Amino acid sequence: MSTMRIGGLASGMDIDQLVGDLMKAERIPLDKIKQKKQILEWQRDEYREMNKLMYEMQTAARDMNYEKTYASKTTTSSNEGAVSATAFPSTLSGTYKVKVDRLASAAVRVSQDTVSASGEKIDASKAFKDQLASFKAAPDFSSGPISFTLATFKEDGTKVVKPFNVSETDTLNDVLKKINDSDLGIRAFYDSTADKVVMERTVTGDFNKNPLEYLGAEIGYNGTTAGFIANVLQMKAGTETPAGSGVWKTTETGGTNAKFTYNGSLTVEPPTNEYKINNIQFNFKQVTAGEETITVGNNTEAAFDSIVKFVNKYNEMIEKINGKLDEKRYRDYQPLSDDEKEAMEEKQIELWEEKAKSGLIRNDSTLSNGLNNLRLDFYSPLEGALKGFGQLAELGIKTTSNYGDKGKLVIDNEELLKSKLAENPDAVYKLFATDGDGKTRSTMGIAERLIKTIDSTIKTIEEKAGKSTWVNDKFTLGKNLNDVDNQINRFEDRLLQIEDRYWRQFTAMEKAIQRSNSQSMYLMQQFNM
Repeated sequence: MSTMRIGGLASGMDIDQLVGDLMKAERIPLDKIKQKKQILEWQRDEYREMNKLMYEMQTAARDMNYEKTYASKTTTSSNEGAVSATAFPSTLSGTYKVKVDRLASAAVRVSQDTVSASGEKIDASKAFKDQLASFKAAPDFSSGPISFTLATFKEDGTKVVKPFNVSETDTLNDVLKKINDSDLGIRAFYDSTADKVVMERTVTGDFNKNPLEYLGAEIGYNGTTAGFIANVLQMKAGTETPAGSGVWKTTETGGTNAKFTYNGSLTVEPPTNEYKINNIQFNFKQVTAGEETITVGNNTEAAFDSIVKFVNKYNEMIEKINGKLDEKRYRDYQPLSDDEKEAMEEKQIELWEEKAKSGLIRNDSTLSNGLNNLRLDFYSPLEGALKGFGQLAELGIKTTSNYGDKGKLVIDNEELLKSKLAENPDAVYKLFATDGDGKTRSTMGIAERLIKTIDSTIKTIEEKAGKSTWVNDKFTLGKNLNDVDNQINRFEDRLLQIEDRYWRQFTAMEKAIQRSNSQSMYLMQQFNM
């Protein structure tokens, strides 16, 4: 139950001001506890920032574990406009001959004549019933909806037949959308300028394995239900072939496989203009008069750039971590209270907190040990490595001569590194990425060692500072923060009690003064009677 508060009506004193000043003194210990909490939060965040750097370094180390990083290939073509190629890490270097005899194409059907009547123009978004006179051959809905079927072939030669219905309330766009939405693999549209309908396969190639089926058409229709396709859409085919068969001869173009000859001996007819053979991906663009030459070689520049990027990432990480380990601690600069911040300008607050945050993880043993282990990972030779490929120094990568760099690496002989990559990219790959026996560091590649060392260091730091997704109870600093929060809550409860006590005391004083004043007034009245 709160105490009734009486201001300084009797005493003339500013009780609110007095209690406020007294409480400022009482809150000083609370401000100290809050400063402790702020330091713990800053410390936690700095540890997490260090872990972020190590996560990024670990990702860079994993990238160095891929064979393609060291064994990427370059390809050149004697005629890039006709045939190009992509090689893979395992592709053997050398020259390859290719002659392109034919390009793959998609089957296409186009109206043989305009769809609209003379002097009229259809509206593809308008219902058939509202513009019958606009069609050269108007659809007949006297017996109800019109039906027709379309057929295509899958890559395995399986025929796919789909029936379609057209009602008088449909538009031409509605019909074409039904075709597009089916699984026939047809893209159909009406070109208003040409006044024709186009149907084309969405894939290239000849998939009709039965030449009698629709007479080899990749987009076919049966003559018994072909009125809408042949007449309304003007995709006529002349006469039935054979007569009375109900099959209309196709007027489509395309629908062909590519054809090329590899190294003068192997002829292949793929359904697309891309084909992978002997671990080389060819891309055909034009028919060639003769053989074109594809040359595959090692891409040492790409591998060199990857190693440079890796070294730079490592140097960036240890520079930032060492910077934090050496950072000076300014103990006179404690976190500011809210009242102190109100009395300062924003720039002053920024400069103050920069000093207050400094040195919070200075000389941290976990980070120091982690960096020492990383140095050993880099410098230790690889057991069983090929001669000349067992240490970074043999590739032209060494520690800088400046002691202040604290273990930074430098590629002091770029030509040596490039020559090693050209000489034996697989040996360089093994120096970085070999698994070894999975336990003994000397049998593991440099990147593999780094991954394990960083993983161990990250986990130790997480035990101390946690992750952003963790609750405080899971890590040491979080538990400390919970303890501080409990201290703050208890102290704030105590402050409420102290403030209530002050008000009770001042209220009692006011009441006493009021009684004294009342008695004085009474006596004066008695003497004046």
